[in-house]
Amino acid sequence: MTKSQTYITIPMYNDEKMILNVIKDLNSAGYNNIVVVDDGSKDNGYDVVKDNSNAIVTKHIINRGQGAALQTGMEIALDRGAKYIIHFDSDGQHDVKDLDHMLDTLIKGKYDIVLGSRFIQENKIPLKKRIILRLGIFFTFLLSQIWLTDVHNGLRVMTAETAKKLDLQHDRMEHASEILDKVKSLNLKYKEVPVTIHYTDYSQAKGQRISNSINIAMKLISSKLRS
Repeated sequence: MTKSQTYITIPMYNDEKMILNVIKDLNSAGYNNIVVVDDGSKDNGYDVVKDNSNAIVTKHIINRGQGAALQTGMEIALDRGAKYIIHFDSDGQHDVKDLDHMLDTLIKGKYDIVLGSRFIQENKIPLKKRIILRLGIFFTFLLSQIWLTDVHNGLRVMTAETAKKLDLQHDRMEHASEILDKVKSLNLKYKEVPVTIHYTDYSQAKGQRISNSINIAMKLISSKLRS
């Protein structure tokens, strides 16, 4: 019953090569309510999903950013009566095997949101990626006063009520820190759990550069000072 009330929201940008495998893995695990938001991709991802899967798919005409795509996906899921919402990446990094445990933790622990972490247990994280992630931890603590082991992991499980409260305003990658800022400011009950991340040449090529991470941090600091 729980999985029938759970919606997976997947922001997609130029992931035509991977998205069907991601959807297939989710379906095989019993997750059939999938919302894919094509964020202005230049490839044929939208048509690939539309013509070859059971997923709900919509499209941003222009590339607005991952935060905007997640917000669109959550709104669609909520409109369709979702009780639980999961954020899941389109590039094959996330492992569907982690979802049952995360969802079970959310429900049994009566948490508002459960966050995946690749640092709680051993993961083979490339050095450049590790530096970026550690910078994210530091800046998030400065801005939000919330200390986590992994602040930019896109795998999250939350209640519908939490999704409504998040109401993401940052369209691009700043949304990850915005979510944690709201977890703190709204006093949401949260928990980190260990998850597996699959690093491939494909997923690493799409990852954040150190310069991009610094730009994100500067934007967040500027936004915080203005508020």
